Amino acid sequence: MSSLLPGGKAAALIDAQLLDPDGSLPGLVKSLLAHPPPNDAARPFYEGMRVLGPRTPQLAVLALRLVLAGRRADDASVRRLRTLVEHVRAGGSDAAVARREYAFELEGSPDGT
Repeated sequence: MSSLLPGGKAAALIDAQLLDPDGSLPGLVKSLLAHPPPNDAARPFYEGMRVLGPRTPQLAVLALRLVLAGRRADDASVRRLRTLVEHVRAGGSDAAVARREYAFELEGSPDGT
């Protein structure tokens, strides 16, 4: 799925780690910091990750993911992605639906519609 969503390599790393039940947030942060920020909008997130390191909160990574997709990283959008990630990681009958909704949230228009 990740290769089809907007955001490039950093986005693919985020998607792979966050949607994997065994994904590691500290490992994801380390992987992201191994490369320069993909664009100017991502730069503040990378600076924050450098400061916080493995303590970087998932919400910050979700906000970065939205920015990489050209979306607004407002509270409602970040919380929505967090809920979808939780459903995907939990597995079960609604995991596939949550994965599709995650993709849909990132494929919308840049103004959030």
